[in-house]
Amino acid sequence: MKKKNNKKNSIQDIAEALQLSPATISRVLNNHPHVHESTRSKVMTMVEQVGYKRNIMASGLRTNKTNTIGLIVPRISMFVHTEIITAIQNGLHTQGYNLIICQSNDSLEIEKDLAHTLYASRVDAVIVACTLFTSDFSHFDILTQNDIPVLFYDRVPVKPYPACIIKGDDSRGAYLATSHLIELGSRRIAYISGPMSCNIYIDRYAGFQQAMRQHGISIQQELVFYHELTVDNARKTLHKLFAREPYPDAVLCANDLTALTVLSFAKEKGMSVPQDLRIVGYSNDPRSSIVTPSITTVEQFPGRIGNVIVSEVLKLLKNGYDMAALDTTPIVTPVELIRRMST
Repeated sequence: MKKKNNKKNSIQDIAEALQLSPATISRVLNNHPHVHESTRSKVMTMVEQVGYKRNIMASGLRTNKTNTIGLIVPRISMFVHTEIITAIQNGLHTQGYNLIICQSNDSLEIEKDLAHTLYASRVDAVIVACTLFTSDFSHFDILTQNDIPVLFYDRVPVKPYPACIIKGDDSRGAYLATSHLIELGSRRIAYISGPMSCNIYIDRYAGFQQAMRQHGISIQQELVFYHELTVDNARKTLHKLFAREPYPDAVLCANDLTALTVLSFAKEKGMSVPQDLRIVGYSNDPRSSIVTPSITTVEQFPGRIGNVIVSEVLKLLKNGYDMAALDTTPIVTPVELIRRMST
């Protein structure tokens, strides 16, 4: 027969020991911002001494709030998402929220499972950057239909969906990059895009088209490629591009990994950059600034995106989530062309 545990470690016990109200103890444990630091320190010292373990699920059942936000990203290792995750976590933590970070690995099936898992975990809201191939967003209905706000960023629904949308100005980014190449004298511009199932690549191709059209240059479809932006895929594309003359005089890449691969390939083939070939990437991956020559790219300001996400999530949680009245007009964050030695 188990002995009864007489250890006094409930919120009521801690409150009595410190001569504080249970409500004050609860505010400290929920990381409420409006608690005096001396009180917070006193409570947390006692919590450690008595070994108090907060039951988040039980608390959530009582208050219908867990102070936990779910986040689904394609890959944590991607530079832009790493920066955004850091900004989101730091911003939410200061407001008393914890972040559950999930990785879909660009798998639609995993993304579906994660949406249901976060719902079952009773999160207060969900932030999502979708897979490359998400076209049906109905697996997020379980959240929105149960009054759990959903916020999409970067990779977002192309068709209307009852969620907050935050996206980069991808069309303008590609427009600036293409115009830059044309102004430098490039006319035979190759473009390596990601899959056109994803909004960011649809928008970047639209910006490429707009710049070429405005400058009176025809797009040569044999110089345009669409595929997942991996090193292997980029190298296969480059072998096709440089299989016979006339070669491209510039390559616009929809991400920096591809641009770095183009630079490596050019060096292998004895081509001089930018004299023989100009290269532009996208995202301002730190590696793009330390290679030789450094790579011209488009800055997306991921830290700023993360801060906007935090602000919008907090608004949704503070004002209440009304799916019918929600403004789904995308919030568009700025981009900037970073000119370097590859052009």
